[in-house]
Amino acid sequence: MIGLRYTRAKRRNHFISFISLTSMAGIVLGVWALITVMSIMNGFHKDLRDRILFVVSHITISSFEGALENWADVSDQLADHPGVEARAPFILGQGMLTKRSQVKGALIRGIDPEKEREVSQVLDHIVQGSPEALQPGAFGIVLGRGLARSLGVSVGEKVTVVAPKGKVSPAGLLPRMKRFTVVGLFEINMYEYDSGIALVHIRDAARLLGLGEKVSGVRLKLDNVDHARRIHRELAAEIGGRVRIRDWTMEHANFFRALEIEKRVVFIVLLLIVAVAAFNIVSTLVMIVTDKHSDVAILRTLGMSPGSVMKIFMVQGTVIGVVGIVLGGILGVITALNVETLVPAIESFFNTELFPADIYLISDFPAEMRWTDVSRIVGIALAMSFLATLYPAWRASRVQPADALRFE
Repeated sequence: MIGLRYTRAKRRNHFISFISLTSMAGIVLGVWALITVMSIMNGFHKDLRDRILFVVSHITISSFEGALENWADVSDQLADHPGVEARAPFILGQGMLTKRSQVKGALIRGIDPEKEREVSQVLDHIVQGSPEALQPGAFGIVLGRGLARSLGVSVGEKVTVVAPKGKVSPAGLLPRMKRFTVVGLFEINMYEYDSGIALVHIRDAARLLGLGEKVSGVRLKLDNVDHARRIHRELAAEIGGRVRIRDWTMEHANFFRALEIEKRVVFIVLLLIVAVAAFNIVSTLVMIVTDKHSDVAILRTLGMSPGSVMKIFMVQGTVIGVVGIVLGGILGVITALNVETLVPAIESFFNTELFPADIYLISDFPAEMRWTDVSRIVGIALAMSFLATLYPAWRASRVQPADALRFE
């Protein structure tokens, strides 16, 4: 009761009131910034992950020898697993694409268009042409827009695909070459894929690479990509001895690890704002304790224990922290939920573009607020605010009534 009364009372020392408000404002800004920035980073990471998963399979089943012979049996065996949603065979090989004097290296991926739609979204990002033109024997090819731009080709033109695996003839070893007709262009807005991947029908890829009825592997789509590691372990226990199993977290492990480290570093840096505000709480309470020496001495002479004196100032400092955390949390949640609307409004008001689309991979501000992050931020801020009250409250409990009242 006394601690709450001290908090509400008008201060005789306006400097103490100013520092109290500064401490509260610092906590508000810290919690607000933390929730907003962590939500934006979650959104960026999710957007990047989704773009990568447009092309990369959730789990890939392949052979240790390079080509999978009994892929149909393996695919049927995987159909019974509860976490596997769809399956599709693929052929993957490297090759060179030539058009007049232009030569570009690329990954040649042979796909079954009908089944490919079930395991990836790359065919949904075709911006010119149609995936239906990928028919067996027609030797059609779908290029990434960046790759097509480098070769200087468009839909309807022909390119020559040169496979590295040659064939033996009386004249010696000759490379496998085949002219393909460009039937479509896709764009995912990721340079690595838009400038380095070409899609052909799986039967045409088998003829080009001389695989016959074999495939490079089987791609799996899971009902939940976050369960990839668990399902990977389960599949390894079932069929791991005969085939090679890799999940999407292994394909880009360094990239996602770097993103996670970056997120942690940003969290720690922004947490320093809350820490500075907590130090301000220490300064505020130290000055309040000095200002209230005579009040504390009178309470001690009336019989109040040192522990109760500590609780008075702990309550007072904690209230400052709680009010700041609640206000910062509310502002942070509101901002995180509306950041995709607020950023365009700010760009329109200042007539500028924060992330130009022609420079940055992601030009908007995707946000994904997670209540686990909000609760962690609020919990850490509460702990800091509480710890900041301990030393000043302990000093108040050590006040000796006789010394404090000697000159009153």
